[in-house]
Amino acid sequence: MPYTDLPADPPAEAQAATPLRHRLSTRIISLSLAVLLVVLGMISGTLWLSWKLEGAGAAINDAGSLRMRANRVAIELALAHAQRGNALAMQVQALDGTLAQLRRGNPSRPLFLPDEPAIHAQLARVTQDWHTQLRPIAMAGADSTAPARYIAALPGFVAQADKLVGMIEHDSARKTDLLRLSQTALALMACVGTVAVIYLLYLWIILPVLRLQDGLRRMAAREFSLRLPVETRDEFGTLSEGFNRMAGELQSLYHDLEARVAQKTAELERQNRDLEELYDMAAFLNQARDADTMARGFLARVMRQFDAEGGSVRVLDPRHGRMHLLASAGLPAALAEAASCAAADACHCGDATREAVITITDLRGGQGAAAMQDGTPCAHNGFRALAAFRIGSQRGATGVFALHFRAPRALPASDRQLLETLGQHLGTALEHLRLSATARQLAVVEERNLVAQGLHDSIAQGLNYLNLQVQLLDDAVARDDLAETREIVPMLRHGVEESYQDVRELLNNFRSRLGSGELRPAVEDTVARFRRQCRTEATLTIDEHADGNGAAGRPLAPEQQLQVLFILQEALSNVRKHALAAHVTVALSHGRDFRLVVEDDGEGFDPAELATRADAHIGLNIMRERAARLGAQLHVQAAPGRGVRIELLLPRHAPQNIETQP
Repeated sequence: MPYTDLPADPPAEAQAATPLRHRLSTRIISLSLAVLLVVLGMISGTLWLSWKLEGAGAAINDAGSLRMRANRVAIELALAHAQRGNALAMQVQALDGTLAQLRRGNPSRPLFLPDEPAIHAQLARVTQDWHTQLRPIAMAGADSTAPARYIAALPGFVAQADKLVGMIEHDSARKTDLLRLSQTALALMACVGTVAVIYLLYLWIILPVLRLQDGLRRMAAREFSLRLPVETRDEFGTLSEGFNRMAGELQSLYHDLEARVAQKTAELERQNRDLEELYDMAAFLNQARDADTMARGFLARVMRQFDAEGGSVRVLDPRHGRMHLLASAGLPAALAEAASCAAADACHCGDATREAVITITDLRGGQGAAAMQDGTPCAHNGFRALAAFRIGSQRGATGVFALHFRAPRALPASDRQLLETLGQHLGTALEHLRLSATARQLAVVEERNLVAQGLHDSIAQGLNYLNLQVQLLDDAVARDDLAETREIVPMLRHGVEESYQDVRELLNNFRSRLGSGELRPAVEDTVARFRRQCRTEATLTIDEHADGNGAAGRPLAPEQQLQVLFILQEALSNVRKHALAAHVTVALSHGRDFRLVVEDDGEGFDPAELATRADAHIGLNIMRERAARLGAQLHVQAAPGRGVRIELLLPRHAPQNIETQP
């Protein structure tokens, strides 16, 4: 079975280095050396047999030459009587040398007798027959019977020599067969060795590689339960163990992947719900116009989101250490108005103003048990779990909102974080309402201040003049001075008409509203009305391309236009009331910067003397305040008898986020 399904990962010691004796390279090198030694041994044996056969062939030749040399000795012995003794001696000496060389051998030829003892014994018998029978007869000299006796003994010697040759030939034939057998065995061993090496290489290399390849293919097909068998301790065994560890980790990861994806999906859905809740809450808080509506809507949304059976929103009074109920839902009236819940240091809700978050999973145990023994209204009204969160702003804790549950409830960290964030949003919204109310109050105060300044600068002075004339009229009537009475009555009529005009002018100023681009017709209307109200000649000049390149400046915001118009109305009003001027010039230029100049040829005044007076001119102060709101510069040039020049300069980058303050 090539593969197995294992429930567990391979042991940790598989990560250790493979021992030298178990390495694949060690086995391959050992196999190669063994084959090399066997081949070299067989080749050496074959060479040795060939060398021995070559020496045995030479021995067969020399042993066969003994018969020839013995016959030559017989011939020479028969001819010895014909005076040829030297030839006989040479033949005897040659036969002695042949026997001696057969006995000693000659490696240089090579010439060897086989190592068989029988062959050496036969050589000894041949040598003995030569030395004991034939050689003495051959060396007898002049004996006439020597040839006959030599020939009679010669067949025995020849038979012994033939036997020696036969024995050597038999041994050579045996060695030849052995050589052929060894060559055949070498060929067979080469074939078998080749097959064995191929098989071993297949077992050691090819099969593990095929297993790994197939395992990778099946792993790519997500068959993560696959495990390779670890049958060796070599490199492929280490690879198999590593593959099994990889498969185990992939199997674990794959099995956990679906759960992780589901977990991440649920987490993303929860985060999306939280974001939607935050967005919906922020949109609602931005739309709410009062604290009660904001608190009730906030509480309804939070209770619906977290399935709470009750809830409350309380604002903190840090000066007296009490919390005032702003809104509640799902709570009995007794619990909502409980005195113990109103004190910041007498309930768990008040603790949230100091610790940001207070959650009690089960009021029947722990803190809840102690609270129930002390008569906590939450426990007595059937609530078993409580979660209170601080309402905070930049000023710190401004209140607390609480959720009440009738069953034990544990809020996860994500829900607590969301509720804490919602509390911060509510605190910011409440703080915004407070700041907006404060801003409106300041606006009303400033509006009243401006109205008072306007009344003081116009109607109050007119009424003061009328009061003086009435006193004079009363004195004249008391003296029955009809002439003086007739003089005072027109003055009174003129004073009343002037006061009436001042009232109409103030009403027109407070009702003025401008849109973008409507400043020019408004300025023209104001100058035209000035011409109708008095005999002073007025000249109006408007230059909307004052930067010299033919391009008009950026249009002023409606609030800026309105403030400019108020300053112009105030300046013309001062000319009409105080200047006694014959001519007034109004110049308006709008290029890179905005510039308004009102200049008259009236009586003027001394700025230093005016600054020392207790009743400094309120109209100038009003114009300076309006210029300050614009971020503009107001320059007043005046001198007695030389008129007054008022210049308003609004830089190009002046802020436009001012509020309309008439």
